[in-house]
Amino acid sequence: MKHQKEGSLLLGVVALLTVVVVVAVVGVLALRPEKTLIQGEAEAAEYRVSGKVPGRIEMYLYEEGEQVKKGDTLVVIYSPEVEAKKKQALAAREMAEAVNQKAQNGAQREQIQGAYELYQKAKAGEEIYRKSFERVQRLYDKGVVSAQKRDETEAQYKAAAATVKAARSQYEMALAGARAEDKAAAAAQVSRVDGILEEVAAAEAERYLLSPCDGEVNERFPKVGELVGQGSPVMSIVDLTDVWFTFAVREDMLSNFAMGSVIKINIPALGTATYPVTVTHLQAMGTYASWRSTKQNGGYDVRTFDVKCRPLETIPGLRPGMTALVVE
Repeated sequence: MKHQKEGSLLLGVVALLTVVVVVAVVGVLALRPEKTLIQGEAEAAEYRVSGKVPGRIEMYLYEEGEQVKKGDTLVVIYSPEVEAKKKQALAAREMAEAVNQKAQNGAQREQIQGAYELYQKAKAGEEIYRKSFERVQRLYDKGVVSAQKRDETEAQYKAAAATVKAARSQYEMALAGARAEDKAAAAAQVSRVDGILEEVAAAEAERYLLSPCDGEVNERFPKVGELVGQGSPVMSIVDLTDVWFTFAVREDMLSNFAMGSVIKINIPALGTATYPVTVTHLQAMGTYASWRSTKQNGGYDVRTFDVKCRPLETIPGLRPGMTALVVE
Protein backbone atom coordinates (compact mmCIF):
# COMPACT_ATOMS: atom_id res chain seq x y z
CA MET A 1 0.00 0.00 0.00
CA LYS A 2 2.86 2.23 0.85
CA HIS A 3 4.57 1.46 -2.44
CA GLN A 4 1.40 2.31 -4.36
CA LYS A 5 1.22 5.75 -2.75
CA GLU A 6 4.90 6.44 -3.51
CA GLY A 7 4.35 5.39 -7.16
CA SER A 8 1.31 7.59 -7.54
CA LEU A 9 3.20 10.53 -6.03
CA LEU A 10 6.15 10.00 -8.35
CA LEU A 11 3.84 9.78 -11.32
CA GLY A 12 2.15 13.01 -10.32
CA VAL A 13 5.50 14.77 -9.96
CA VAL A 14 6.62 13.58 -13.41
CA ALA A 15 3.34 14.70 -14.96
CA LEU A 16 3.67 18.10 -13.28
CA LEU A 17 7.23 18.50 -14.51
CA THR A 18 6.13 17.51 -18.01
CA VAL A 19 3.39 20.12 -17.99
CA VAL A 20 5.84 22.75 -16.71
CA VAL A 21 8.35 21.91 -19.46
CA VAL A 22 5.67 21.98 -22.18
CA VAL A 23 4.34 25.30 -20.93
CA ALA A 24 7.86 26.72 -20.79
CA VAL A 25 8.65 25.59 -24.35
CA VAL A 26 5.37 26.99 -25.65
CA GLY A 27 6.02 30.25 -23.86
CA VAL A 28 9.51 30.56 -25.30
CA LEU A 29 8.22 29.87 -28.80
CA ALA A 30 5.35 32.29 -28.35
CA LEU A 31 7.52 35.08 -27.00
CA ARG A 32 10.28 34.61 -29.57
CA PRO A 33 10.11 37.51 -32.09
CA GLU A 34 8.91 36.50 -35.48
CA LYS A 35 11.30 36.72 -38.36
CA THR A 36 10.64 39.92 -40.32
CA LEU A 37 9.87 39.29 -43.98
CA ILE A 38 11.09 42.02 -46.31
CA GLN A 39 9.08 41.90 -49.51
CA GLY A 40 9.39 43.94 -52.69
CA GLU A 41 8.70 43.69 -56.37
CA ALA A 42 10.47 43.87 -59.71
CA GLU A 43 10.18 46.98 -61.85
CA ALA A 44 11.43 47.88 -65.32
CA ALA A 45 11.93 51.05 -67.34
CA GLU A 46 8.71 51.91 -69.19
CA TYR A 47 8.38 54.39 -72.03
CA ARG A 48 5.13 56.05 -73.09
CA VAL A 49 4.81 56.55 -76.85
CA SER A 50 2.86 59.68 -77.83
CA GLY A 51 2.56 61.96 -80.85
CA LYS A 52 2.78 65.70 -81.47
CA VAL A 53 -0.18 65.89 -83.87
CA PRO A 54 -3.81 65.07 -83.08
CA GLY A 55 -5.68 62.54 -85.20
CA ARG A 56 -7.14 59.06 -85.25
CA ILE A 57 -5.35 55.76 -84.86
CA GLU A 58 -5.05 54.44 -88.41
CA MET A 59 -3.20 51.22 -87.61
CA TYR A 60 -0.99 49.43 -85.09
CA LEU A 61 2.01 47.58 -86.46
CA TYR A 62 2.77 45.57 -83.29
CA GLU A 63 0.63 43.63 -80.85
CA GLU A 64 1.00 43.56 -77.07
CA GLY A 65 3.83 41.25 -76.03
CA GLU A 66 5.78 41.56 -79.30
CA GLN A 67 9.43 42.58 -79.33
CA VAL A 68 10.44 45.85 -81.02
CA LYS A 69 13.69 47.58 -81.92
CA LYS A 70 14.56 51.21 -81.41
CA GLY A 71 13.28 53.24 -84.37
CA ASP A 72 10.63 50.72 -85.45
CA THR A 73 7.34 52.28 -86.60
CA LEU A 74 4.73 51.32 -84.03
CA VAL A 75 1.62 53.35 -84.87
CA VAL A 76 0.28 55.32 -87.84
CA ILE A 77 -1.99 58.29 -87.09
CA TYR A 78 -4.35 59.78 -89.69
CA SER A 79 -4.50 63.57 -89.42
CA PRO A 80 -6.67 65.42 -92.00
CA GLU A 81 -5.40 68.76 -90.65
CA VAL A 82 -1.84 67.89 -91.68
CA GLU A 83 -3.00 66.83 -95.15
CA ALA A 84 -4.90 70.11 -95.60
CA LYS A 85 -1.91 72.20 -94.49
CA LYS A 86 0.30 70.29 -96.90
CA LYS A 87 -1.98 71.11 -99.87
CA GLN A 88 -2.15 74.76 -98.85
CA ALA A 89 1.63 74.99 -98.51
CA LEU A 90 2.22 73.38 -101.93
CA ALA A 91 -0.19 75.83 -103.59
CA ALA A 92 1.47 78.78 -101.86
CA ARG A 93 4.87 77.48 -102.99
CA GLU A 94 3.78 77.41 -106.64
CA MET A 95 2.42 80.95 -106.41
CA ALA A 96 5.52 82.31 -104.68
CA GLU A 97 7.79 80.62 -107.22
CA ALA A 98 5.83 82.14 -110.12
CA VAL A 99 6.13 85.63 -108.62
CA ASN A 100 9.83 85.10 -108.01
CA GLN A 101 10.44 83.93 -111.57
CA LYS A 102 8.63 86.96 -112.92
CA ALA A 103 10.70 89.27 -110.75
CA GLN A 104 14.00 87.61 -111.69
CA ASN A 105 13.31 87.31 -115.43
CA GLY A 106 11.96 90.84 -115.84
CA ALA A 107 9.41 92.03 -118.41
CA GLN A 108 8.57 89.99 -121.48
CA ARG A 109 9.64 91.01 -124.97
CA GLU A 110 6.12 92.16 -125.85
CA GLN A 111 6.02 94.44 -122.80
CA ILE A 112 9.37 95.97 -123.70
CA GLN A 113 8.26 96.55 -127.30
CA GLY A 114 5.01 98.15 -126.15
CA ALA A 115 6.86 100.50 -123.81
CA TYR A 116 9.24 101.46 -126.59
CA GLU A 117 6.40 102.29 -128.97
CA LEU A 118 4.69 104.45 -126.35
CA TYR A 119 7.98 106.24 -125.81
CA GLN A 120 8.39 106.90 -129.55
CA LYS A 121 4.78 108.08 -129.80
CA ALA A 122 5.35 110.52 -126.92
CA LYS A 123 8.49 111.87 -128.62
CA ALA A 124 6.61 112.46 -131.85
CA GLY A 125 3.86 114.30 -130.00
CA GLU A 126 6.44 116.42 -128.20
CA GLU A 127 8.03 117.38 -131.53
CA ILE A 128 4.71 118.52 -132.94
CA TYR A 129 3.86 120.62 -129.85
CA ARG A 130 7.38 122.12 -129.89
CA LYS A 131 7.02 123.32 -133.45
CA SER A 132 3.54 124.65 -132.76
CA PHE A 133 4.82 126.56 -129.73
CA GLU A 134 7.71 128.07 -131.73
CA ARG A 135 5.31 129.33 -134.46
CA VAL A 136 2.90 130.78 -131.94
CA GLN A 137 5.83 132.41 -130.11
CA ARG A 138 6.97 134.16 -133.32
CA LEU A 139 3.45 135.34 -134.03
CA TYR A 140 3.12 136.54 -130.44
CA ASP A 141 6.36 138.48 -130.78
CA LYS A 142 4.85 140.24 -133.84
CA GLY A 143 1.65 140.90 -131.93
CA VAL A 144 -0.49 138.73 -134.16
CA VAL A 145 -1.77 136.30 -131.47
CA SER A 146 -2.82 136.90 -127.91
CA ALA A 147 -0.85 136.00 -124.81
CA GLN A 148 -3.53 133.46 -123.85
CA LYS A 149 -3.03 131.57 -127.09
CA ARG A 150 0.72 131.58 -126.52
CA ASP A 151 0.30 130.28 -122.93
CA GLU A 152 -2.04 127.51 -124.05
CA THR A 153 0.41 126.35 -126.68
CA GLU A 154 3.30 126.45 -124.19
CA ALA A 155 1.34 124.36 -121.67
CA GLN A 156 0.62 121.76 -124.34
CA TYR A 157 4.30 121.62 -125.22
CA LYS A 158 5.38 121.17 -121.60
CA ALA A 159 2.77 118.45 -121.09
CA ALA A 160 4.07 116.61 -124.14
CA ALA A 161 7.61 116.89 -122.80
CA ALA A 162 6.50 115.43 -119.46
CA THR A 163 4.75 112.57 -121.27
CA VAL A 164 8.02 111.79 -123.05
CA LYS A 165 9.86 111.59 -119.74
CA ALA A 166 7.23 109.24 -118.27
CA ALA A 167 7.22 107.01 -121.36
CA ARG A 168 11.01 106.87 -121.35
CA SER A 169 11.02 105.88 -117.66
CA GLN A 170 8.56 103.05 -118.31
CA TYR A 171 10.65 101.86 -121.24
CA GLU A 172 13.87 101.86 -119.17
CA MET A 173 12.12 99.98 -116.35
CA ALA A 174 10.93 97.36 -118.80
CA LEU A 175 14.48 96.96 -120.07
CA ALA A 176 15.98 96.73 -116.55
CA GLY A 177 13.31 94.40 -115.14
CA ALA A 178 12.13 94.42 -111.51
CA ARG A 179 13.90 96.49 -108.87
CA ALA A 180 16.42 94.82 -106.59
CA GLU A 181 14.07 95.26 -103.64
CA ASP A 182 11.23 93.55 -105.51
CA LYS A 183 13.50 90.65 -106.45
CA ALA A 184 14.65 90.28 -102.84
CA ALA A 185 11.06 90.39 -101.59
CA ALA A 186 9.98 87.70 -104.09
CA ALA A 187 12.90 85.45 -103.10
CA ALA A 188 12.12 85.96 -99.41
CA GLN A 189 8.52 84.92 -100.02
CA VAL A 190 9.73 81.67 -101.58
CA SER A 191 11.98 81.04 -98.55
CA ARG A 192 9.09 81.71 -96.17
CA VAL A 193 6.87 79.20 -97.97
CA ASP A 194 9.74 76.68 -97.95
CA GLY A 195 9.84 77.05 -94.17
CA ILE A 196 6.12 76.31 -94.00
CA LEU A 197 6.67 73.21 -96.13
CA GLU A 198 9.42 72.03 -93.77
CA GLU A 199 7.06 72.53 -90.83
CA VAL A 200 4.35 70.54 -92.59
CA ALA A 201 6.87 67.79 -93.43
CA ALA A 202 7.86 67.60 -89.76
CA ALA A 203 4.20 67.35 -88.74
CA GLU A 204 3.63 64.65 -91.35
CA ALA A 205 6.57 62.66 -89.99
CA GLU A 206 4.96 62.82 -86.54
CA ARG A 207 2.08 60.73 -87.89
CA TYR A 208 4.40 57.74 -87.64
CA LEU A 209 5.24 56.99 -84.01
CA LEU A 210 8.58 55.25 -83.48
CA SER A 211 9.87 53.04 -80.70
CA PRO A 212 12.21 54.94 -78.35
CA CYS A 213 14.11 51.80 -77.34
CA ASP A 214 14.52 48.07 -77.74
CA GLY A 215 11.87 46.36 -75.69
CA GLU A 216 8.47 44.75 -75.53
CA VAL A 217 5.05 46.22 -76.23
CA ASN A 218 3.49 46.33 -72.79
CA GLU A 219 0.13 47.95 -73.48
CA ARG A 220 -1.88 49.67 -76.21
CA PHE A 221 -4.27 52.33 -74.98
CA PRO A 222 -6.71 53.59 -77.65
CA LYS A 223 -8.29 51.33 -80.22
CA VAL A 224 -7.94 51.67 -83.98
CA GLY A 225 -10.14 54.54 -85.17
CA GLU A 226 -10.23 56.33 -81.82
CA LEU A 227 -9.24 59.97 -81.58
CA VAL A 228 -6.00 60.89 -79.79
CA GLY A 229 -4.93 64.38 -78.78
CA GLN A 230 -1.53 66.00 -78.93
CA GLY A 231 0.81 64.32 -76.43
CA SER A 232 -1.72 61.63 -75.47
CA PRO A 233 -0.03 58.26 -74.71
CA VAL A 234 -0.80 55.66 -77.34
CA MET A 235 1.40 52.73 -76.35
CA SER A 236 3.88 51.75 -73.65
CA ILE A 237 7.18 49.95 -74.25
CA VAL A 238 8.97 48.17 -71.41
CA ASP A 239 12.74 47.68 -71.51
CA LEU A 240 13.36 44.28 -69.90
CA THR A 241 17.12 44.90 -69.85
CA ASP A 242 16.69 47.81 -67.45
CA VAL A 243 15.15 46.19 -64.35
CA TRP A 244 15.45 46.73 -60.59
CA PHE A 245 13.76 45.75 -57.32
CA THR A 246 12.11 48.05 -54.79
CA PHE A 247 11.69 47.29 -51.08
CA ALA A 248 10.10 49.23 -48.22
CA VAL A 249 12.52 48.83 -45.28
CA ARG A 250 12.20 50.21 -41.74
CA GLU A 251 15.15 52.33 -40.74
CA ASP A 252 15.98 50.07 -37.76
CA MET A 253 16.69 47.35 -40.36
CA LEU A 254 18.78 49.43 -42.74
CA SER A 255 22.11 48.14 -41.42
CA ASN A 256 22.01 45.37 -44.03
CA PHE A 257 21.12 47.74 -46.87
CA ALA A 258 24.06 50.12 -47.08
CA MET A 259 24.66 51.80 -50.42
CA GLY A 260 26.63 49.46 -52.68
CA SER A 261 26.14 46.42 -50.46
CA VAL A 262 25.16 43.08 -52.01
CA ILE A 263 22.19 41.11 -50.70
CA LYS A 264 20.45 37.99 -51.89
CA ILE A 265 16.83 37.73 -52.90
CA ASN A 266 14.40 35.01 -53.88
CA ILE A 267 11.74 35.34 -56.55
CA PRO A 268 8.96 32.85 -55.74
CA ALA A 269 7.64 32.89 -59.30
CA LEU A 270 11.01 31.61 -60.55
CA GLY A 271 11.52 28.88 -57.96
CA THR A 272 13.77 28.58 -54.92
CA ALA A 273 16.95 30.00 -56.44
CA THR A 274 18.53 33.10 -54.95
CA TYR A 275 20.02 36.01 -56.87
CA PRO A 276 22.57 38.64 -55.82
CA VAL A 277 21.52 42.28 -56.10
CA THR A 278 23.30 45.48 -55.15
CA VAL A 279 21.75 48.44 -53.30
CA THR A 280 21.74 51.49 -55.60
CA HIS A 281 19.26 53.88 -53.99
CA LEU A 282 18.03 54.83 -50.51
CA GLN A 283 15.34 57.43 -49.89
CA ALA A 284 12.99 58.13 -47.02
CA MET A 285 9.35 57.65 -47.91
CA GLY A 286 6.52 60.02 -46.96
CA THR A 287 6.52 60.80 -43.23
CA TYR A 288 2.84 60.37 -42.47
CA ALA A 289 2.55 57.10 -44.34
CA SER A 290 5.68 55.35 -43.19
CA TRP A 291 6.37 55.70 -39.44
CA ARG A 292 5.50 53.84 -36.32
CA SER A 293 6.64 53.89 -32.69
CA THR A 294 9.09 51.17 -31.61
CA LYS A 295 7.43 51.01 -28.18
CA GLN A 296 3.96 51.51 -26.82
CA ASN A 297 5.34 53.87 -24.20
CA GLY A 298 8.29 56.03 -25.18
CA GLY A 299 10.78 55.09 -27.85
CA TYR A 300 11.20 56.90 -31.16
CA ASP A 301 9.41 56.99 -34.47
CA VAL A 302 10.74 54.60 -37.10
CA ARG A 303 10.52 55.76 -40.69
CA THR A 304 10.38 53.60 -43.77
CA PHE A 305 12.91 53.89 -46.58
CA ASP A 306 12.52 53.12 -50.26
CA VAL A 307 15.39 50.79 -51.19
CA LYS A 308 16.22 50.04 -54.82
CA CYS A 309 18.47 47.19 -55.86
CA ARG A 310 19.75 46.13 -59.25
CA PRO A 311 20.63 42.54 -60.17
CA LEU A 312 24.28 41.72 -60.70
CA GLU A 313 23.42 39.23 -63.43
CA THR A 314 20.63 38.63 -65.90
CA ILE A 315 17.68 36.82 -64.32
CA PRO A 316 15.96 34.65 -66.96
CA GLY A 317 12.18 34.87 -66.93
CA LEU A 318 12.02 37.97 -64.72
CA ARG A 319 8.97 40.13 -65.37
CA PRO A 320 7.95 43.48 -63.87
CA GLY A 321 5.59 43.05 -60.95
CA MET A 322 7.06 39.74 -59.71
CA THR A 323 7.43 39.48 -55.93
CA ALA A 324 10.94 39.50 -54.47
CA LEU A 325 11.89 38.37 -50.92
CA VAL A 326 15.08 39.29 -49.12
CA VAL A 327 16.97 36.18 -48.01
CA GLU A 328 18.79 36.75 -44.71
